[in-house]
Amino acid sequence: MQKYLFKNIQVVNEGKIQALDVLVCGDRIETIAPVIGNAGTATEIDGEGKWLLPGAIDDQVHFREPGLTHKATIHSESRAAVAGGVTSFMEMPNTIPNALTLSLLEDKYAIAARTSSANYSFFMGVSNDNAEEVLRVNNHKQHICGIKIFMGSSTGNMLVDNPLTLDRLFRESELLIATHCEDERIIRANYDRLKKERGDLSAEDHPIIRDSEACFESSFFAIQFAKKYNTRLHILHISTAKELGLFTNMVPLKDKRITAEVCVHHLHFTADDYARLGYQIKCNPAIKAAENKAALWEALLDDRLDVIATDHAPHTRAEKAGPYEQAHAGLPLVQHALPLMLHYHQQGKISLEKIAEKMSHAVADAFAVAERGYIREGYFADLVVVDPRKTQMVDKTNIAYHCGWSPFEGFSFPATITHTFVNGHPVYGNGVWDESQQGKRLRFDR
Repeated sequence: MQKYLFKNIQVVNEGKIQALDVLVCGDRIETIAPVIGNAGTATEIDGEGKWLLPGAIDDQVHFREPGLTHKATIHSESRAAVAGGVTSFMEMPNTIPNALTLSLLEDKYAIAARTSSANYSFFMGVSNDNAEEVLRVNNHKQHICGIKIFMGSSTGNMLVDNPLTLDRLFRESELLIATHCEDERIIRANYDRLKKERGDLSAEDHPIIRDSEACFESSFFAIQFAKKYNTRLHILHISTAKELGLFTNMVPLKDKRITAEVCVHHLHFTADDYARLGYQIKCNPAIKAAENKAALWEALLDDRLDVIATDHAPHTRAEKAGPYEQAHAGLPLVQHALPLMLHYHQQGKISLEKIAEKMSHAVADAFAVAERGYIREGYFADLVVVDPRKTQMVDKTNIAYHCGWSPFEGFSFPATITHTFVNGHPVYGNGVWDESQQGKRLRFDR
């Protein structure tokens, strides 16, 4: 049994930062104490001057396998996740074929069991006519993270706009429903108007086409269904100031029936960045004007927004090229989300404790992930060591994404992830990989 002892490290956990020792035995955290003496055969890790955070849980990624492996694979992107301190992920169903049956969903689990460096779960996909199949997951609620409904079209167009299908799923689902909320009618009207006015469209037109009204109307629609049936609803990638009035911070997260997520690119980029980055930052929902970014930060810090995720969605460089209609929507982000939040910590924008809360604790609580998301005795040892004294610049030599590029190329992060442990196994340490053990399937306490 592998044993590791983190000595005198600053443990960031449950609203506190404390100098502690942490002993890991096998896949679990065995002991947390101010001082741990003789730990036998444990490999000692000197934590002096470093931080220990719970592994981040990313509840929204697109790893593209099966069917789109020229963009990414579960292996390549889980590896990138681990390099970025993400130890568990929940992946979306818009692969090829779409994960619209339990059999197809289990095919993805089988791939992950063989190849994923991180822990994993996969969302069941929804179309306008597979409600019967979707509701079969009620019998598997401890082993599947949730149901994903695209209430707006995106990559792999799985748009669900049949109100009867939506009504039945919100009424009968016993699992969390996660929604991509954009009103398709508003998007199409905006596109037709701009196309008629301007002819050729540009990246700068994207937030005008996929505007705040499209997001708000769809989020409001989903919330009405959830309130009608007391459904457990999680709205993904909130991007507008207008939507924030739909959410509350007046109850503890564990008691919320409606939760919301913000993604790192909406906290970092604004519409002003299209001039520099163009279609590299085209995504759905769109990155919008700066006042939305400011409002998202405020709502994140006051707990109207519950979790931070990435919506990691890699495409090749060629697929990101214009013209507007051909440029694919999505950014590769999972390797750089935690480093970006550490940048904002250095800037005084967010505390380390809040980062651990929003990227680990709250995700585990919102999805009822069993025995993960916290640094606790008896929990799985999903742990990240950060050296706050060591900077790292993003360049092609250290990008782990299969697509080989990042919108952060040339950006220098103020802290470096030195080690990532998944289930007590040191998958990544100072640039050296040990992928002799795969991640585990997430389990949910429902």
